[in-house]
Amino acid sequence: MINILAVDDEEEILKIIKKALEKEGYVVTTVSNPETVKEMNLSCFQMILLDVMMPGTDGFSLCGEIRDRVDCPILFITAKTGEKELMTGLGIGGDDYITKPFGIGELRARVAAHLRRESRQKKNAVFVGEIQLELRSRKIFYKGEEIPLTKSEYAICEYLAMNKGQVFSKERIYEHVFGFDGESDLSAITEHIKNIRAKFQKKGLSVIETKWGIGYRWE
Repeated sequence: MINILAVDDEEEILKIIKKALEKEGYVVTTVSNPETVKEMNLSCFQMILLDVMMPGTDGFSLCGEIRDRVDCPILFITAKTGEKELMTGLGIGGDDYITKPFGIGELRARVAAHLRRESRQKKNAVFVGEIQLELRSRKIFYKGEEIPLTKSEYAICEYLAMNKGQVFSKERIYEHVFGFDGESDLSAITEHIKNIRAKFQKKGLSVIETKWGIGYRWE
């Protein structure tokens, strides 16, 4: 499921964007006050559409403030098409422009093209199904709610989730989490996985599968 955030101070523009993109199967969140965006959890969005000319915080300024918090493409929606404006927008982290007035077909095509090409290495957040891994803060969320994990539990989850489907022995997991010079023993991995399972089960989730005699994998 692709989540898109559209930010524009014109409600009519937001209605057009929402209707056009939801017909393509996207989930669209619209915001008319750019200040609101600064307080939002943006890691759940796979694309952000920003109007440039907004009162208070304009699209360029907002992009500069949020760019280091998100990995997704940021597309500007603007009537400004001068070279200086284009260079400014791209220089602060924007990926492309959609020029006003725009056609519905162009909007859909531009959005689809950027989503297809999006291969930016994730450094902030990764979704594995409905589970969200916040790589920078080293936290895990399910449907917006954090699943409290210790540092070692998170490290195990990230290692298995980022290699979903691959089976790892206790030895491999131990080396990844504690290093070759770790002072614990393999029983620590067993105990950590037991605790991880208990915490996820509280959310009705079963994420780590045991392959008897081999190791563990993320389901």
